[in-house]
Amino acid sequence: MKARIKSPAMSVPGVFEAMSKLGAAAKTAGIPETTHFLIHTRASQINGCSVCVDMHSRELRHAGEPDEKIFTVAAWREAPYFTDAERAALALTEAVTRLADRPDPVPDEVWDEAARHYSEEQLAALVVSIATINAWNRLNVATRQPSGDYVEQLIGTPAR
Repeated sequence: MKARIKSPAMSVPGVFEAMSKLGAAAKTAGIPETTHFLIHTRASQINGCSVCVDMHSRELRHAGEPDEKIFTVAAWREAPYFTDAERAALALTEAVTRLADRPDPVPDEVWDEAARHYSEEQLAALVVSIATINAWNRLNVATRQPSGDYVEQLIGTPAR
């Protein structure tokens, strides 16, 4: 696969830095880093972003998550590897990523379940984290950014 153009995040001055700061800000509310990696992987699966699925799956592995958990992110409802808090974050991720798919984009039951596990500050950070990965996905998918060596260079964890 060949990119249509260089990544907008790399070619438009200030975009990479701004997006990175937004992502970093979302990680200041005390949510486990692996939860961010899980929601980034799930949103990226939904959006078909190979760069981000590759990157965040590798981050999960590097953080010590078992392969079984990483391999079943797309089927988290049926897999036994996820905590209730992770499940709530993944459900929120799916709702926020698929806003146009239903009349009530983020149903109260999804929000309320997330609110059982996360404080208001953490909920805000989750929404920012989800919005940020969706923005990255759109930049990458629209311009057909390929995965592979780039991801290895970025996070330093080669595929096995």
